[in-house]
Amino acid sequence: MSAGSSGVRTDAPLWRNPVAIWAMIGWTAANGAALALAGGYLPFDRPALAGASFAAQMASPSVALLEVFALMGVVWWLTRRRAIPDMAARAPTKARAAYETAGLLAYAMLGQVGGWLVGPALGYRPFSFHIAGTLVGCSTLSSPGEVWTWMGYNFLVFAIVPYVWFRRRYSTVELNLKSSAPRSDLLVILVVGAIESAVELWAFPGIFKLTAHQLALAAPLSFLVFFLGTVLPTMVLIYAVLLPRYLKLTGSVTATVVLGGLTYALMHLVEGWSLFATPRLTALSLVFVFLQYTGPGMFKSFVTLRTGNAWVHAIAYHAIAPHVIADTPMIAKVFAIR
Repeated sequence: MSAGSSGVRTDAPLWRNPVAIWAMIGWTAANGAALALAGGYLPFDRPALAGASFAAQMASPSVALLEVFALMGVVWWLTRRRAIPDMAARAPTKARAAYETAGLLAYAMLGQVGGWLVGPALGYRPFSFHIAGTLVGCSTLSSPGEVWTWMGYNFLVFAIVPYVWFRRRYSTVELNLKSSAPRSDLLVILVVGAIESAVELWAFPGIFKLTAHQLALAAPLSFLVFFLGTVLPTMVLIYAVLLPRYLKLTGSVTATVVLGGLTYALMHLVEGWSLFATPRLTALSLVFVFLQYTGPGMFKSFVTLRTGNAWVHAIAYHAIAPHVIADTPMIAKVFAIR
């Protein structure tokens, strides 16, 4: 395939694209591994899914992946007439991009290890990109102190430090933090946000059980906690900094989408429902993390590549849906909002 001035080639159709083929093989293998490791039962602490059958829980990540592909189609259609930003041109030379990518990934993993140590040292559970109970609930709620500490740690380590470090050298445009087509971006935000909100309200109807008073207090609090604790860290670390470098290094949109998805999953290695008591449970937990989060991470990559604006996914597909819609009931319980 031919390559443009920034080195990005036109990818082959998915059915002939080696990256897409290997990704499908990997997805199938991960599902097979999860089936073998689970032995007919998923022992995770996920009260929101307690009533779902084993088959439904196993199928859930693949069903969610189908929705991701459908949303990608919607975003492609909405942006079909706009000039797609040359994101690879926003990255430095390949040599420097490789150096910065390796350094930031190493830093991110050290940050996760730090969260696994800091949380228990303070009497809390290990910290990851989600606080225990996010999306699926948990049998033991976090305390307000745990929530604030998790939020502050993630915001500082995964958002503030990377932003300050890279902002010294790169502009907001080069970090995908400035829109080149505000009206188009707003349209994507509104349409994707409406679709995903409808899906989340169907999947997580607990918000309808809150009183008006609970909703008025807990919804803004949930927005604040998760915006600082996971939305901005995700946006800065992966979609502002790493994504242009992935595109520069691979020269492939498909590979960049997949790498963005895998990196997003990598930042959720220790979830509140993860189990590490035995090698089997550890392997099952890690496999399920990748099944759960690779798809959403791929969509965030795709919409950022199409718009050149990392804020689009953060608003349309993260801050409100799912975290306000799915997690407001949990926040109401944590902070005893009645």
